[in-house]
Amino acid sequence: MKKLFAPLCALVLLLSACGQPAASQPQGEDTLHIVATTYPVYLFTTAVTEGAEGVEVSLLVNQQTSCLHDYTLTVSDMKAIEGADVIVMNGAGLEEFMDDALSASDAQVIDCSEGIDLLPAQGHEGHDHDAEYDPHIWMDPANAQVMLGTIADQLGQITGQDLQARCTEVQQQVEQANQQWKEQVSTLSAPKLITFHDGFQYFSRTFGLELLKAIEEEEGSEASAQEIKEIVSLVEQYQLPAIFTEVNGSESTAQAISRESGCGVYQLNMIMSGDGTGIQPYLDAMQNNIDTIVEAFG
Repeated sequence: MKKLFAPLCALVLLLSACGQPAASQPQGEDTLHIVATTYPVYLFTTAVTEGAEGVEVSLLVNQQTSCLHDYTLTVSDMKAIEGADVIVMNGAGLEEFMDDALSASDAQVIDCSEGIDLLPAQGHEGHDHDAEYDPHIWMDPANAQVMLGTIADQLGQITGQDLQARCTEVQQQVEQANQQWKEQVSTLSAPKLITFHDGFQYFSRTFGLELLKAIEEEEGSEASAQEIKEIVSLVEQYQLPAIFTEVNGSESTAQAISRESGCGVYQLNMIMSGDGTGIQPYLDAMQNNIDTIVEAFG
């Protein structure tokens, strides 16, 4: 079992243990214990390791949240990291909250952002964050296929098992769905998005949607009067039928704008939490997003 440095262990005692449980402490000396940091990479990891021998995959953060910027590792999170042989992370700065824990762990780390063309961060209005890149890479199905390939390749090297056949099968499922989604969106006439989460850049780019404005609205950091006025103006200027919140985010400001402008309010899913494994929950969530876009603009 992996051991963290003593100072970090002491720090754990100061961390909050509230919230949903993190990955459980794995048992079994002959099992490769893999911890996936977030739900999307957990889905991708469980998808490519299906049928693999001696492999156990646990999910670290599985909370109904739309943002990890202010997430704090719990005691159970730290224990899960301590017991991991391999940590599969999204990368691109999404797991900034666990930098110290990673530096003290001797687990092998797989960064799923490797080989992906990263978009610059949009910034967080009302937040004190200085991210260089937008980390929401899984929202582009083409990126999801790259992430799947990275996981399969590096886990294959670690385990000595050939995961490429399974990976190719899953990638083909994603690609087939992606083509169907693009066909659905192609029936729309140049839709423009206003979102209340900054995580839809990759989604908008791949499906040819113009992202007019993105505001990350969290509890205690609602949009300002000036921002509300600006959004109402954009809705009226482009005659937008809808604006979009995130399923785990606040929609109070969006509803106020809806009352002011008459536009609808729809929810999109960042796929940051869930109960399933394998690739199907990802495909289902993305399909729901596409259906929502088509319904809103159709």
